[in-house]
Amino acid sequence: MINTTKLSVFYKIKLWWKFEGQYYHTEFIKGVKNIFKWLPIVWRDRDYDDSYIFDALKFKLKNTAKYIGDRDWHENAKRDSERMMTCVRLIEKVKGEYYNMEWMDYHNSDYNFVDLPDGKHKELKITRVSENFDDYFAKHKSSYKKIMSGEKAIYGNDEKQHTAMSLSRYKHNQARRLLFTIMERHIEGWWD
Repeated sequence: MINTTKLSVFYKIKLWWKFEGQYYHTEFIKGVKNIFKWLPIVWRDRDYDDSYIFDALKFKLKNTAKYIGDRDWHENAKRDSERMMTCVRLIEKVKGEYYNMEWMDYHNSDYNFVDLPDGKHKELKITRVSENFDDYFAKHKSSYKKIMSGEKAIYGNDEKQHTAMSLSRYKHNQARRLLFTIMERHIEGWWD
């Protein structure tokens, strides 16, 4: 009588060798290369800020875009590579808070510390020298219209600055949504 347990073990080993085992040495080499490739990202990684998540995602997208774009093995490889690089650029904008800070390029202010009446403490006094928010609003016309249509009366002594800050926040959120929308729609097709 034949022992079926031993037969199935030998059969499993044969299948493993046929589909994986004979390639084990190349997979091992790829794994070692990946350790060195990812080492700077892992070394700088911390668990307390979203920028580290963006760093890992950006690194992965860049590598995959290069791999897929260079090989051009599937029909939309070049387009997929371009989409990945668009995501990389959006990550850089979101992570660097490009749109959150853009409004500041359209005004100049002086920042001075002045003594308080107690003589011991100082307070920051900000004096606006000039502003050109109208150019900023013109640069982002459609977003500006959306901000103004949804915004109620603005109270305070600096209506334009408040609107510029609201517009910059809107643009930042829009860039982040676009990043994850592109990934949501296309990510499953990028790895083929």
